[in-house]
This record gives sequence, C-alpha cells and structure tokens, in this order.
Amino acid sequence: MEKHVVVIYPHPDDESFGAAGTIAQFRTQGVSVTYLCGTLGEMGRNMGNPPFANRETLPEIRKQELIEACKVLDMELSMLGYRDKTLEYEDRQEVAMHLKSILDEMEPSLVITHYPGYAVHPDHNALGAAAIEAVKLMEPGKRPTVWAQAFSNNFKEALGQPDINNDISDQIDKKIEAIFCHDSQAGGVISQRNKTENNKIDLKAEAQKQMGQEQFYTWDFNS
Repeated sequence: MEKHVVVIYPHPDDESFGAAGTIAQFRTQGVSVTYLCGTLGEMGRNMGNPPFANRETLPEIRKQELIEACKVLDMELSMLGYRDKTLEYEDRQEVAMHLKSILDEMEPSLVITHYPGYAVHPDHNALGAAAIEAVKLMEPGKRPTVWAQAFSNNFKEALGQPDINNDISDQIDKKIEAIFCHDSQAGGVISQRNKTENNKIDLKAEAQKQMGQEQFYTWDFNS
C-alpha cells in the first residue's frame, strides 16, 4: 500500500478529469493524498454565456471550485503559485527544485503527474517535465514511483500501451461529483445536463463508458 500520494498538475480541474477515481480509491484505502496545483487557471477561456466571470474574478472562482473538489476527494491542497499559461516559460530547473523541496519534506511513495510531450497543453507538459526532473534529482533510495498520464491523440502509438490501467468504476460517482465542482470550466455541458435526475443518470452512464479507466505510465528513471 502507498503511504502518501502527491498529485502534481497545473490547473484546477486537472485532478478531477485526470485522476479523481484513482485519488478516491487511495483515500478509501486510508492513503494520504496531496494535490500540488500549479496555477489558478486564471487564463481559462470559459467565462460563460452570459458571462459569470471576468479576468479579475475568475481566479478566485476557480480557486473555490478547486477547494470544493478537493473536499469531495478528501485530499489536501497546496497551491504552487505559478501563473496560468506561463509554465513553459519558467526555468524548468528552478521549478524542479521548488517541487523537490516539497517532495523532500512530504516523502511521498507515489507521484502522479502529466507525461511530458503527450499531455496536450503546454502547462501540462512543462509541469510534468519539472515534476519528473524533481524526482530524478532526489536520492535514488528516496525517490517515489512516478505515474505519468498522457492523453494526446497519438500517445499510444508513440509510447505503447500504458502499464497502469486503473478501473475506477467503483468511484465513478465521486469522479463526477468532483468534476461538477468545476462548474466554470465543465459547466457548459454539465450544468445543462444536470438539471434533471434522468440527465444526471445519463451523464453517469456516459462517464462510466468514457472515463471508467484512468491510465498511467510508470516512469523509468534508468532509461
């Protein structure tokens, strides 16, 4: 059993869409989980129609949504304080050292992050690369295992099949609840479909089909 899992993604909602089922499973096992969230997602494009937010109010809205999602998933939250859509321009070594200082203190047994180059968004790729570099900089005997998540269109062709195929169907309700918390980003479709109980059931069935597995690659530090 893991002793402490640290999730490192750049945006509010990455944890819910990416690994909420896996997080929920760890929590049911009594494993501590901490989310190191890189930014507030303040440059998110979805501000509603009619608008429910502007550039000044969106960061606080997304932060509160993230806090609620973390409550649903019963995990600790720590904000890293970087700016949305700028992580690719940060000095990677500096970010890696920042992360390493946190990981050295937390001593996790597992880190979950994005697979650099195969996670679509530049922030995903940049923070994933920094997280992996941070673990690489740790003493080999103290390194946690790293699970890297990829979801670009070509990732299986380029990387092969993921070696972690986690069936999270037992936690699909928890995953949907966490996604619902991020209404500012997911709400365009979700809010409309969630107006009736039947639509919520339909959404659950759709989520079971499309999100019933969470896949990861175990990072090889020897290759």
